[in-house]
Amino acid sequence: MRSLRIAARALIFASAMIVPAAATAGGLDGFLDSLEVRASADLGSFKADLSLTFGVSEGKVDGLFEVMSKPSDVYMCLRIGEVANQPIDRVIEEHKRHKGQGWGVIAKNLGIKPGSAEFHALKSERLPLSSDSGSAGRKGGRGKRGT
Repeated sequence: MRSLRIAARALIFASAMIVPAAATAGGLDGFLDSLEVRASADLGSFKADLSLTFGVSEGKVDGLFEVMSKPSDVYMCLRIGEVANQPIDRVIEEHKRHKGQGWGVIAKNLGIKPGSAEFHALKSERLPLSSDSGSAGRKGGRGKRGT
């Protein structure tokens, strides 16, 4: 049992290390592939991270997993909605209509112009590096004492 916990922790740690490397080395596709690895290692923590990062209820995240085929699709739905300032339901509708054309087409249809700051923001990582509850969702602020 102990070795199983150690192996699970090692897998989670390894997937957390893959995420930033893939974001820089493989572009958006590499980053999304790394999200798939991360989610497969610990789907519950991945869902909790999505909820915290994007400020949506865990129920809404679960609902997205019923509609989307992959964890990376759920992430992109939330990320595009955030960057384009569009409701999640609007992003879901665009995804249904243009699923085979890729996220770039969906982003463009929602007002994100290719090459714009918003377009580049889609590629920036928005999830914490680990699902450590002590650090998830923190942005490095100073807190109450930091003046």
